[in-house]
Amino acid sequence: MPYSKDIIETELGTYLNGDSVELLSGSMGEELKGKVQLILTSPPFPLNRKKKYGNINGDTYKEWFISLAPLFENLLTPDGSIIIELGNSWEAGRPVQSLLHLESLIGFVKNPEADLRLCQQFICHNPSRLPSPAQWVTIERTRFTDSFTHVWWISNTDNPKADNRRVLRPYSKSMKKLLKNQKYNAGKRPSEHNISETSFLKDHGGSIVQNVFEIEPIDMGSTREVRLPNSFSIANTASTDLFTRRCKESGIRPHPARMPLGLADFFIQTLTDPGDLVLDPFAGSNTTGFSAEQSKRKWLSIDKSEDYIEQAKLRFYEPENIQKKNTN
Repeated sequence: MPYSKDIIETELGTYLNGDSVELLSGSMGEELKGKVQLILTSPPFPLNRKKKYGNINGDTYKEWFISLAPLFENLLTPDGSIIIELGNSWEAGRPVQSLLHLESLIGFVKNPEADLRLCQQFICHNPSRLPSPAQWVTIERTRFTDSFTHVWWISNTDNPKADNRRVLRPYSKSMKKLLKNQKYNAGKRPSEHNISETSFLKDHGGSIVQNVFEIEPIDMGSTREVRLPNSFSIANTASTDLFTRRCKESGIRPHPARMPLGLADFFIQTLTDPGDLVLDPFAGSNTTGFSAEQSKRKWLSIDKSEDYIEQAKLRFYEPENIQKKNTN
């Protein structure tokens, strides 16, 4: 796995240091045209105060975000997908939620220079998130903790490659009991759905995942039933995970808005096959690339920040991580 100051390279993928829009608008974009099965990214959020990790403000953000639509669509295979995680934003100095992220998303999907459609919306809930926006939540106490982000599934076709059977979660105890007993209360429900006597008697290997993902540490001593994903039980804030621990040992402040590894893996498993190409144009600490590597997908990651590439090396070159990857 050779690497230099501005690149990480494995047999399956490469992490480049540079402006992804400039790179993908040039010869690289021509080379990748029609070859990317999944664009999976968490771009800079549309915040009203500029943060270290490079967000753009206000209408400038919206124009920039909408302009990505034809660029991304040009890269997709005929049945490819785009997964974008977007956080909420608030009006500066006001207890009013901004519409900027929604306007940006709608403008992106409806960009007349692209042919895109919204396949489904997901919610990524982090119950451990600190109360924010602090002024209105913890000081004036007039608003509630903003604890989720939106994840948008977009495609250039009504029927992108996808298979929800790849990410089934284990059945609940009650469902396992039902399958064992082979009987339940059939009939018409208050919703007017008529449930037949055999509707739930076939074992499909697990239940279909819902579109709300819960990012939460698993406490094995808890009375809470653990069903993975639950929708997801993944500690994005865990201080003991390998990546965070190695950042701390190396004196590195990890990327403050990392995509959870399990979230990236969910969409990679659902929307791609081994050997498909996964692209993250705003890669940060390279959660996407590392997850793709684990799943035997080809990958390309790009980011402007050299600091984030140095962080990403900890995912690939630490013996603990390599051993973990090879056993998955």
